[in-house]
Amino acid sequence: MSRTEAPPLPEPLRVPVADSHTHLDMQDATVEEGLARAAAVNVTTVIQVGCDVQGSRWAAETAAAHASVYAAVALHPNEAPRIVHGDPDGWSRQGARGPGGKAALDEALAEIDRLAALDQVRGVGETGLDHFRTGPEGMAAQEESFRAHIEIAKRHGKALVIHDREAHADVLRVLADAGAPERTVFHCYSGDAEMARICADAGYYMSFAGNVTFKNAQPLRDALAVAPAELVLVETDAPFLTPAPYRGRPNAPYLIPVTLRAMAEVKGVDEDTLATAINENTARAFDY
Repeated sequence: MSRTEAPPLPEPLRVPVADSHTHLDMQDATVEEGLARAAAVNVTTVIQVGCDVQGSRWAAETAAAHASVYAAVALHPNEAPRIVHGDPDGWSRQGARGPGGKAALDEALAEIDRLAALDQVRGVGETGLDHFRTGPEGMAAQEESFRAHIEIAKRHGKALVIHDREAHADVLRVLADAGAPERTVFHCYSGDAEMARICADAGYYMSFAGNVTFKNAQPLRDALAVAPAELVLVETDAPFLTPAPYRGRPNAPYLIPVTLRAMAEVKGVDEDTLATAINENTARAFDY
């Protein structure tokens, strides 16, 4: 079995469900193919997430063109330091860039603010903090960008979609300090059970991805077990984080049933019950 070969279509869900976080622009299939495959297994709605100005514009355009797609727009936490300090190695899809300073960050944030006002855009994200890829020199730009996104989400009444990588305490600190928007989603939830209780107390949604199925992910399953049913979402983060037994192969929204079934097992409920709850939660979180 080739590592690049797409996994087979799983058994369809009986209850429709939404993929709360995907990157259709990074997947091999066309948007139409990706949505058709998803619909074939009863994944009837997807949230297309932008990570930079270009990707956020694309997300908004794609959501405008497809009834089953809503958009989230943002500068990814790793994008902010690249805008401010430059990206000489061309780590992002934009290629090598020189430093743009604060003015360039402000300009990019103004465009995100403009896009966030659009009706088909239902989220501001993925934003947050990433201590894995960004060193100390980029932290200030990251936090400034995160705080700006929180304000944008509140100003437009949109959900805040959080990327939190090895930065739990700092993300929770900024949210508490700045005041979280009414609807806040931890995308690809990566905390433990203790953090899940903190998120639950604050009313934050926790979206679980395919990594909840990985052998070494017991802390994630423990978190899912204590997360209140009304605050749980499911996502692919495709093309990344393909669920077991397909780990390492390309991910896409049609694989949501694989993750959802594993989650139902952890929660000790049947898949229809969990799918119903998740579908309602996603609609409530993204206000559609």
